[in-house]
Amino acid sequence: MSAKPEINELKSEVVKMGTLVQEVLQKAIKAMADKNLELASEVIKDDDLIDEMEMAIEQKCYSLIALKQPMASDLRAIATALRIIVDLERMGDHAENLAEITIALIDEPYIKPLIDIPHMAKLCQEMLSEVLRAYARGDSNIVDNLISMERQVDALYDQIFRELLVYMMENAKNITQATRLLLAAGHLERIADHITNIGEMVVYMVEGRRLDINRMARQADANSGSPS
Repeated sequence: MSAKPEINELKSEVVKMGTLVQEVLQKAIKAMADKNLELASEVIKDDDLIDEMEMAIEQKCYSLIALKQPMASDLRAIATALRIIVDLERMGDHAENLAEITIALIDEPYIKPLIDIPHMAKLCQEMLSEVLRAYARGDSNIVDNLISMERQVDALYDQIFRELLVYMMENAKNITQATRLLLAAGHLERIADHITNIGEMVVYMVEGRRLDINRMARQADANSGSPS
């Protein structure tokens, strides 16, 4: 039984959720860069909206399966939506964690200018924009771009790790803040991983084949001799 109108509506709702996640991530990194307590608090509240959207979309997916008994591509589209909203919800959790780190550091001057962490966040936002467009359009030609951006995110994380390690070794008083900043970079690295998961599901939805983009990125690093 065809469920095309309902599938299109479902995809629109998933994109809407993804757009909210993107906005929350932007707020979270701006709050960190500007030491904006009000904005960080907004991010924490917004995570509840993301959770509510996940539950609503999940229920819609189950209703479509029960009422429409979809076959083939329609069923893949529903399975894809169910997987994507999980990754989006977890990205919202990571954004909330970034906001909590901001709040913890609100009264401390940063031990170093925030350059690479916002750069990581910008890459994550670009990745999310690209993968949401691909999902909406049913375009699976995103793998190479995602691999490239994933490698850039990983390289930035490695760079941040090395720099913060030096700060910790130079002065023990830097350890607590440096650890929190490293956690922030780790949350962004995980966000990028969730985005590649979404990319994999887009390929599955369109072509019916499964990929491991993170593994492909690691293999590309190994082939190029990159330390990341």
